Amino acid sequence: MFSSLIYRNAKRSRKENLIYFATLVTAIASFYIILSLGRQDIILFLKEFESDAIDKLLAQMPIVYLFALFLLFFLVLFANGYQLNRRSKEFGLYLMLGMSKKRLVLQLLAEGLITSIFALIGGVLIGGFLAEIISLTVSKLVGQGIIGHQMSLSISAIFFTIIGFLFIQFIALFMLGGRLFNQEVHQLLYEQMDKKQDMGNFKGNILNLFVGSALLGVAYWIVLYHFMDFGGMLLFGALALGSLGTIFFMRGFGKLLGLLTSLSKRKATKGLHTFTLRQFQENVANKSTSVAITSILITLSIILLADGASTFMSLESATTRSSSLYDFTVNGEDQKVEQFLTSEKMVSYVEDLNLLEIGNMKVRDERGEDDFPLSLVDWSELREQIIMALPSNFKKQVLSGELQNYSISSENPEAVNLFGVLEIDAAIAPYVIPESSYDGLLEAIGEKPLNLHSDEIALYFNPNFVPMDNLESMPVLDGILEKAAQKGQSLMSINDQPIYIRSSTPMRGLVADRSLEIHSAFILPDSMFEQLVNRETYASYWNFRIPQKLQEQQGLMVPMMEARDLLTSSGFQFESYLQNFGRQLFYVVAGSYTLLYIGFLFLIIACTVLALQFLTQMKQTGERYITLSMLGAKRNQMKKSMHRQVLLTFLLPMSLACVSGAVGIRGMISFVMIHIEENALLYPIALAFVGIIILIFVIYGVAVARSADHEIDKLRWKPNID
Repeated sequence: MFSSLIYRNAKRSRKENLIYFATLVTAIASFYIILSLGRQDIILFLKEFESDAIDKLLAQMPIVYLFALFLLFFLVLFANGYQLNRRSKEFGLYLMLGMSKKRLVLQLLAEGLITSIFALIGGVLIGGFLAEIISLTVSKLVGQGIIGHQMSLSISAIFFTIIGFLFIQFIALFMLGGRLFNQEVHQLLYEQMDKKQDMGNFKGNILNLFVGSALLGVAYWIVLYHFMDFGGMLLFGALALGSLGTIFFMRGFGKLLGLLTSLSKRKATKGLHTFTLRQFQENVANKSTSVAITSILITLSIILLADGASTFMSLESATTRSSSLYDFTVNGEDQKVEQFLTSEKMVSYVEDLNLLEIGNMKVRDERGEDDFPLSLVDWSELREQIIMALPSNFKKQVLSGELQNYSISSENPEAVNLFGVLEIDAAIAPYVIPESSYDGLLEAIGEKPLNLHSDEIALYFNPNFVPMDNLESMPVLDGILEKAAQKGQSLMSINDQPIYIRSSTPMRGLVADRSLEIHSAFILPDSMFEQLVNRETYASYWNFRIPQKLQEQQGLMVPMMEARDLLTSSGFQFESYLQNFGRQLFYVVAGSYTLLYIGFLFLIIACTVLALQFLTQMKQTGERYITLSMLGAKRNQMKKSMHRQVLLTFLLPMSLACVSGAVGIRGMISFVMIHIEENALLYPIALAFVGIIILIFVIYGVAVARSADHEIDKLRWKPNID
């Protein structure tokens, strides 16, 4: 008998309160997704190259899990509180019929266990399905043929999901059960409405609205114009001011909503217009802080989702080569390395084999001021021409000697980066590369060799470290060199000999990854290189690519992994493009997973709080609908009024959150915290995330409306309802 009652009540609760049950399922699914991250294909793939970074990422997942557990505990507590509140009369009847309070609390725990079991089954299934979809999607975007996808089920993720969820569920039920245990029978049978809060006076409400607007304005100003001042510390001030501003704004706006009822006298008696606005006003005014918090959560959700989406969109650029050319770079004794790379077991994996030689230029024998060595290079005329091309503010700082620190950034104009690099690298002993080494690189990309004259060099800038819009040319530098060529002017001298500079030299990465990190170099004729290179700094690197035919047959990653295994067994030191590929992919995956997870978590929490808050208020004001039926209102009229209330309840915090979120996103874009690039995936992915947010709101809104419809349908016995 008792067990049947428990099962029947649990079943009825799931049917009558879909929002409550869906919240539990969503929480469980989110737990499983974040805990099963270590079993997803893309993470297993990345472990091949970034095992330390992946281990650190996975080590941080319990922190994210505990943070999510902390947030969802309050959500589950709130949802269970609403569930128990709507059944207060039922509990009062149980006690009147002789059930002890201990048995009643035991019944609640048993009902919670049954509901939790069904929620766990649904949540784990949904979470597992979504985890597979996410893994397949990311693997597809990374490139077909990288790994063979296999269905994965994380037992540890299921275990910790069950333990974590049951823990917060039963803690919440114990707390609520204790409150129920302390209530008397008459309190359960004759529940009272929350005391109506003071709506305040007109001047006080206007003051709240003004203060809230002013605080929000200051927060927006900080975000848009001083986002990164004081090392980003002002951002926390902006967040605090924005949160306070939202609370004051909602408090003042909610209490002034009554003015809307007098703005349109024609509609005042049509379709329960006044009743709708009064209900909406009371819901917002009495719960202004709660509504403000949901708006703040939605704002954070929008910003986090935008940041996560931009990180996700950078997946294409992270997996698409731009300046990178070679697949492998091998170090070692030149002759032995060449013999190995041309051997029978390696030759099928090697194409465009090229020896890169590099070193620093010699310096003069005499010493200058402060005992610093003197450079063989005099680039003063080129320096003067570059200064003339600088923007006026930079030019003024250079000419006055105020500019001491040079930063290389994609935000800088080309002339600023060009001046900064040469000012640092060409000052004493620039790097030098023989023409033959760079000709091998140009041949690999289908470009003509340099064919430098004996008094001619080319300037090389590493596109991996010096931002440039076009890898084939640098407009400012090429313009300066072309003008000099027309005049027959030499802009540089080496060892007191005039040197002419070749323009429009294509730029590519010199090695596969990071074994050579330089900003610039001089490309010299081979004979000049032999004379000027400092042999103490000389280094050589063998570069090659995987043959194109092999890539077409097997894809890029399979032969790269096979070649990597052969190189590992050879004992030579080497690096591969896979390391750079894996590193960039790791940053994308780690950033997008965490940001999107927390963003959706905030969004679901905000929607659930709004939904349950509305249903709680409707239950507390249910007698008003009975009064309306006595006054002649029809059931359809009351439902339309309630639907408008739902729409307004969701739109108010969402509207302010959209404004705040847009300001936050704009500020992050301006300060390059969010990267928005024009690419084919930009608009589809952006629309997809916007659609998901709208869909979540619609789902919660429809669920709230249906639950409220059900409550109104219970009033059918009133004579005027139909």
